[in-house]
Amino acid sequence: MKWLKLIYGYFHAYRQWFLILISTNLLFSFLAWLAYPETFKVLVGLMIAFTLAMITLAMFLIIRRQKIIEAVFQDFLLEANETNEERLCQVSPKIYWSYIRRTGSAIRSFRSERNEQVTQLNDYENYIEGWVHEIKKPLSLMTLVLDNRSDEMSPLVKQRMLHVRDQMHGDVERILYFARLEATHKDYIFESINILAFCKQTIEEHQSLLDESGFQIQFIGEEIEILSDRKGLAFMLEQIIANSTKYVQQNQDRPILVFETIFDKVENQIILHIHDNGPGVSEEDVPFIFEKGFTGGRGTYTRQATGMGLFLVSKLAYDLAIQLDAKSEHDSGLTISLLFPNVKQ
Repeated sequence: MKWLKLIYGYFHAYRQWFLILISTNLLFSFLAWLAYPETFKVLVGLMIAFTLAMITLAMFLIIRRQKIIEAVFQDFLLEANETNEERLCQVSPKIYWSYIRRTGSAIRSFRSERNEQVTQLNDYENYIEGWVHEIKKPLSLMTLVLDNRSDEMSPLVKQRMLHVRDQMHGDVERILYFARLEATHKDYIFESINILAFCKQTIEEHQSLLDESGFQIQFIGEEIEILSDRKGLAFMLEQIIANSTKYVQQNQDRPILVFETIFDKVENQIILHIHDNGPGVSEEDVPFIFEKGFTGGRGTYTRQATGMGLFLVSKLAYDLAIQLDAKSEHDSGLTISLLFPNVKQ
């Protein structure tokens, strides 16, 4: 079957030549019928036999040459150096030589640029890894001072230092998760989690960020059990919380952050709504808030906006099979919803 498809493909590729050959045979058959009617059958039989032999020989030569070209072309694709380029020209028709040489030149140029970019990327990754390693030193020192000398600080200074430390921790975590997104193997461990209790625990670990902005936390709904990865989910909640603290409106009396759980029986989904009463997002910006680097109109409220936090949330949500939804109107706060599948254990 494979050979039949191959032969049919070559017939189709060279059909115009075979049609010319068959048309020529028909013409000579007609002339033989006019000139030699008594030996017409013999002459036509010889012509048919000769034609079939020529077609068979032509197909054999075409297939053989095509295999040679395919082998050399494969080497050329794997390594488009000048040697393989010249080999490909030698086995190909001369009319294709200029195209082959231009293709080889373009591939070599592209691969040279790619190798240069790979080198630059490796240097950048090494720099970031070194930066993450070095930033741990001041973080460790700050934590040591807060643990052992906090009684010598005023409550305001202690709160500010905790706030700065947690911000630095968040920046380091974002870098580490961004690097982990491209990893082939990811160490996710899915387990049962009580979602409201988990939210409360995450808030306690990042209370300084909320205290600095004066946030009031509210929990609405019943406790619901989900199946997810603790580290990944904690990172997502941290980024959403940090996002809300960045966009507190000036002269806002009472910033509020609400966590609400809902079980959607129709869609068979568990939903966690996280709502703040900040400046919100304009309607035209909402579809883009999970895109990399997007800050939108809200970026004007703070210079801290990088557009990376919610982008990492969306990437991690995809890995954890969590759907994301965002709703907002300008000056009416932002609601980010996490939709968990209802997995039966």
